[in-house]
Formats: sequence, C-alpha cells, structure tokens
Amino acid sequence: MSALRHTLLALAVTATTAGCALGPDYQRPQLPLPEAFRSEGKPAGDTQGLGDLDWRAVYSDPVLQALIATALERNLDVQIAAARIEQANATAGATGLALLPQISAGADRTRNKQSAQAVAFAGINRDLTINRVSLTATWEIDLWGRLRRATEAARANVLAADYARRGVIVALIGDVAGVYYNLQTLDEQLAVTRRTVATREKFVELTQARHDSGVVSGLDVATAEAQLAAARANIPDIERQIALAEDQLGVLLGGYPADVTRSGDLGATDPAPPAGIPSTLLERRPDIRRAEALMMAANARVGVAKAALFPRLALTGTFGSASQQLGDLFTTASNAFTFGGSLLQPLLDAERNLYQIDLANAAKREAILSYQQTIQNAFREVADALAERSKYAAFEQEQLSRVAALKRADGIALARYRIGFSSYFDVINAERDLFDSELALAAARRNTRLASVRLYRALGGGWQAAEAAPVPS
Repeated sequence: MSALRHTLLALAVTATTAGCALGPDYQRPQLPLPEAFRSEGKPAGDTQGLGDLDWRAVYSDPVLQALIATALERNLDVQIAAARIEQANATAGATGLALLPQISAGADRTRNKQSAQAVAFAGINRDLTINRVSLTATWEIDLWGRLRRATEAARANVLAADYARRGVIVALIGDVAGVYYNLQTLDEQLAVTRRTVATREKFVELTQARHDSGVVSGLDVATAEAQLAAARANIPDIERQIALAEDQLGVLLGGYPADVTRSGDLGATDPAPPAGIPSTLLERRPDIRRAEALMMAANARVGVAKAALFPRLALTGTFGSASQQLGDLFTTASNAFTFGGSLLQPLLDAERNLYQIDLANAAKREAILSYQQTIQNAFREVADALAERSKYAAFEQEQLSRVAALKRADGIALARYRIGFSSYFDVINAERDLFDSELALAAARRNTRLASVRLYRALGGGWQAAEAAPVPS
C-alpha cells in the first residue's frame, strides 16, 4: 500500500510540473510603428528624449518641485491606486494557493444509543461513543494547466493594477504642473489688470483736469471713467479663478482648499528636447503597459476555459484516529487512514464550457484591439502636443512683439494727447489694445508651458517617480 501511495504521488508531481498548459502562450503583437513622431524629423539614436528626463529636470522651479513631491506623498488617488494593487495581490495569492495541497484538520465526538429491541438479539452494546481526530489533504493535479493559467491571469492583473497606479502618478505630476502654471498666469494677469487700473485712474484725473480747463468735453471724462470701471471689473473675476485653481491644487496635494505659495511670473519657456524614439513609448507609457497586462490576463483565461473541458484529477488522503474511549484516541491501535484519487469529467456542462471558450477568445480579441487603440491614442496625443507646443511658442513670440509695439504706440498717443496733437479716442484705443495684448501674452506663455506639460505627460514622462514610489507587497 505504501509503495502504491508513493508511486501515485510521484506521478502527480510529474504531471503538475511537466504537464501541458492548454491555451496559447502570450506573445506581444507585432505592430507597425512610425519611425518618428509627427512634427519631428527622424530622431537620432543617441538622443535623449523629453520623456526620458526625470520630472525634476523638466520642472526646475523649486516651489513647483516641492508641490509635486507633496502630491506624490499625499494624493488620495495615488493611495487608492495602491490599495487596488493590494487587492490584486491578495486575489493572486489566493489563486496561487490552489496549486498546493489543501489541508484541513477535524475533530468530533458522537454518541449513538440504539433501541433495546434492535440490539436484543445482536449481542452488541446499546450505547456507542466514538471519538475522532483527522488530518485531510486534497490535491488537484493540474494536468491541463487550468490552475497555472488562472494564476498567470491573476498575476497579470497585479501588473495591470501597478501600471494603473503608475498612470495616476504620471497624470498627477502633469496636473500639479498645469494648475501651477495656470496660477502663475492668473497672477500675471491680475498684476497687469491692477497696473492698468492705476494707469486709467491717472488718466481719469488728467481728463477731469482738462475738462475743468474747458479743453475736453464731459463725454471724454465719462468714457475714461467707463474704461476704468471695465478694468476694475476684471479683478474680481481673476481673483475668483485664482481661488478655484488654489482649491484644485489643494486637493491634488492631498489636503483641503488653502492658499498656495508660488514663484513669480512664467518668464521665458525653456526649449524642450526632442520627443525621442517612438518605440520607447511602448515601455514608458503606463496606460500602454496596463493594456498589455490586461491582454496577458485575457490570453491566460483562454487556457483556463479550454482546460475546463477536460477531467480534473484530485488526490485525497486522510490520517487520523478513532476510539470509543477518549484515553485510547492517540494509541497505535486507534490509527486509521485513507488514500484515493478521483477523476471528474464534466458532461452536462460540456456545451456551456464550449461557450466559455468562445467568450474567452472574444475577450482576448477585445483586449488586443484595446491595446492597439491605446497605442494609437498615445501617438495622437504626442503628435497633438508637439504641434501645440510648436505653434503656441510661435504665437507667443508674435504676441511679445505686438505688446512691445503697442507699448510704444500707447506712449506716443498719450504724449500727443497731452499737447493736443491726438484725439482722446487715439489714447483710449491704444491703451485698450495694450491691455488686451498683455493679457493675451500671459495666456500665450501659459499655453506654451501647458503644451510642454502635455507633451511630457504624453511621452510617459515621470515614469521614474512611478517606479520609485513604494508598492504595497
């Protein structure tokens, strides 16, 4: 009996370790990729792309760096994503345990009292008490790889959860930088507006004095006052936008709405390195990696569905002790054991299992198409960001030239108005155009910076921070 048991155990181990696993092994789809990103020439092979830079090298403002570091530590979206990794790890751990023998222990005491009439002629005791303790082990031999494929799918889901967390981190870095640049722009626009208000207040005084001297009419005074009120009306609206942006940034930092410290104006935009080699996008972008992990899980579930068509082999063994007297329970004479195997072949569910294979194959095709779609969207986002950054930068330069010209025109118009060579409306038009163009210049600087933020994010920039962040075990 002992020899037979060892033989069956050896066969089970061999079948589990060397048995075939039904279903296709995963292979990454070979997709044609462009040689270069649109709006860029063919990149040099040794050129470091923007997405390869650490976020501290891209966002050099010390205040912004401190805000991003705080967000990475405290943001709740990052913590939620980390909790989802813990859930996926727990599921994978429970799934993997199915490959091991399932062991259970039991103990019971039963007392049976027979009818006096039933035992009168049998010569047996009327009262019977049995005490039992047992240890049972059940092991499913994974002949067809059902459990291995299920474990493979669960581990792929862990990867998908981890890449989702990395995607949250990459997005968070871009969101904090974007809100910060927007706040700087609003600060600059508020400063421009207050400076314009001060200028128009002086102009109202000048116009009033000229009216008192009989040089200009009351219409000029009323128009100057209306222009002053229009500039003043911009202040509460800009302050409202600042408050909303600070509230948004406070939540991104993992706290509550509060004032946010920031440095001065946007200043000049640093030239960005090239986007880099397109194929590296597949390794940097967390959403692409997540889509691939989900594709791996779907591929493994095809094997699970196919293995369900075949019989399951399970080995069961029980060792224990049984006796009438509690004191004899652990003696040699009370020992008992059983060992056996079972083969379960689904019959009535065979048709249903065939449909499960169809379902798994369809889900795999969907995952492959979603992977391809994610890659296409990634390349579109990079192309959009490259075009935006290039065109916004050109627009910013033209707007800068426009502001410089309007400043000269405003000074000339005011000087000519003081000596009576220009009409009042020449001054009003020049000053209004200058005010609008300065606001537009601040917005142009913001758009150029935000385009750089979107480009860095589209290239998967910030992946270093995502890899360095602690992952729940």
